[in-house]
Amino acid sequence: MCNYKQKEKMEEKIIQITAGRGPLECQWVVAKVLKTFLQEATQAGIDYTILSREEGDANLTIKSVMLQLKSKELSAFLKSWLGTVCWVGKSTFRKFHQRSNWYIGVFELNQLQRQPFSERDVQFQTTRSQGNGGQNVNKVNSAVRATHLPSGVSVFAQDSRSQLDNKKLALNRLREKLAEIELQQLAEQAQNHWNNHTQVQRGNPTRSFNGSDFKSTYVEKSYKKERAAAKREIREFVN
Repeated sequence: MCNYKQKEKMEEKIIQITAGRGPLECQWVVAKVLKTFLQEATQAGIDYTILSREEGDANLTIKSVMLQLKSKELSAFLKSWLGTVCWVGKSTFRKFHQRSNWYIGVFELNQLQRQPFSERDVQFQTTRSQGNGGQNVNKVNSAVRATHLPSGVSVFAQDSRSQLDNKKLALNRLREKLAEIELQQLAEQAQNHWNNHTQVQRGNPTRSFNGSDFKSTYVEKSYKKERAAAKREIREFVN
C-alpha cells in the first residue's frame, strides 16, 4: 500500500490595511492593527515584507500599509483578518467626541503579472558624459542609457568614467525603477479598491478590539473539545 503525501504549495499574497477616508482615530487603529497582525503572523510562521507605509497625521498613526505575505497556510490565516476591523473605544484625539465605533479595512490586492527581469530585454546606448568632469568627460562615450524594451522605461548613468561600470549602474537603476513602478501600480489598485468599497460592512466586522489596551474580542474556534469527544466515542466503540 502506497501513501502519497501531497506537497503543500507556498502561497504569496499582498494585503492592505487602510483607514481609507476615515479620521485620525482610524489611522490610530491601523497602527494598532498592524502591530497585532504582525505578531500573529510571526507566531504562525508567516514571512512578511512591508512594501509601503503611509504615515498618519499624528504620532503613532498610519494611514495605510501594504504587506507581502508568504506561507503554506496563508489563506487559513487571512480568513480571520480580511474585511472590516472595528475598534470600540473613546477617542484620545477628541476628548468630547461621542462616537465609540471606528472602522478600518483589511483587503487583499491582486498580484501583478510580473515579467522576470532579463538583460536581454534591455537596449543600451552609449553617449558622451554631460556636465563638468575633467578633460576626458566629453571625449569618451562612457555614459550609458538603458531602456527596458517591454515597458519603455529608460534610465541614464554617467557616474563613472568606465562604460562598464555605468552599464552595471544603469541596470541596477532600471531594476529599482521597475520595482518602484510596480509598487505605484499596487498603490493605485489599493486606492481604487477602497474607492469602490463605498459601504463598509460595519454590522459584521471580521475582528473587533476594545479599549485603549486594544483587547481583541475575536475567539478562534479550535474545535479541540469536539475532536477529543469524537476520539473518546471511537475508543469506546472499538473496545
